[in-house]
Amino acid sequence: MSQVILITGIGKRLGLALANYYLAQGYQVIGTYRTVYPVLDDLKQQGADLYQVDFYQQAELDKFVAQLKQKYSVLRAIIHNASDWLPDNAQRDGLQLSSAEILQRMMTIHVSVPYQLNLALQALLKSSDIGGADIIHLSDYVAEKGSKKHIAYAASKTAINSLTLSFSALLAPNVKVNSISPALLKFNDGDDEAYQQKALAKALLPREGGFNEVIQAVDFIFNSQFMTGRNMQLDGGRHLK
Repeated sequence: MSQVILITGIGKRLGLALANYYLAQGYQVIGTYRTVYPVLDDLKQQGADLYQVDFYQQAELDKFVAQLKQKYSVLRAIIHNASDWLPDNAQRDGLQLSSAEILQRMMTIHVSVPYQLNLALQALLKSSDIGGADIIHLSDYVAEKGSKKHIAYAASKTAINSLTLSFSALLAPNVKVNSISPALLKFNDGDDEAYQQKALAKALLPREGGFNEVIQAVDFIFNSQFMTGRNMQLDGGRHLK
């Protein structure tokens, strides 16, 4: 039977890359998405077990947890990749969102959801018969530095790093819990040349890290027998600029 990995936020970018990679490696991938993308059909054809879940709706999260517990008895890993990136001046339908709503959304997706899933699914992780299981929190370099324009986002990523410390202590020795904190991985299609050059100049290694950098880090964590409660920084040396 294939080892089962839950990856949240698999509709695009890093989550999609992780899902494709671990499907190709023979894992059973459970994936969540909020928005429907054409690439999801390909993941389904490869055998991914996909669930449309709006994590901002508590009832949908609760339903998803119940479905997993009914269908699966063991998990090899949870990779918390689902994310949102709201600036502190975020708008919706042309109207400024309140600071309270921005903070609530950032803390919900980056802290409350991983917190609840880790607690609810800990028995499935502890049931892994391969000598241990893993929880990986996808954090962000900005948690170390802070941000003038994404204060709520940065605070929520700092909080997810705190979850790593707490859950690593709670779930040891059966489950290893670690964070990965990348900086620039891949530009978006709409990023212009001026923005790209400004972003690249912030690092000692002025280039995109690429999604494979994180995939290799996840593989390292899976294979490690001696690392838990740590935060892997994949930032191109930004802390030294």
